[in-house]
Amino acid sequence: MTTEILIKNGKAAAALLAGGIGALTMGLMTTLGESVAAIGTALNWYNPVGALSGKTTVAVIVWLIAWAVLGNQWKDKDVDFDKIAMIALVLLLLGILGTFPPFFDLFVPKA
Repeated sequence: MTTEILIKNGKAAAALLAGGIGALTMGLMTTLGESVAAIGTALNWYNPVGALSGKTTVAVIVWLIAWAVLGNQWKDKDVDFDKIAMIALVLLLLGILGTFPPFFDLFVPKA
């Protein structure tokens, strides 16, 4: 006789979705930083690196907050992992799109 141990998947789903949220944030920060001069300047927290320092820091902070909140809410729950994984994948792809120069150049004001 075997005993099957079921492990709740909420923590893993929270980490996966938080990664997608962080990636989307990076894409948004990149697009906004490149298309709005004031935001690009505001994201320049360390001159040798430029606006990348602010973009990545904001993305990491959002990722950590999302992971903490979702992880706390889902720690003892079973969630629809396939649905969460698909949402995370879409967010990741949107985040990658936001860091792609031909995409964010569409939003840069023409001089």
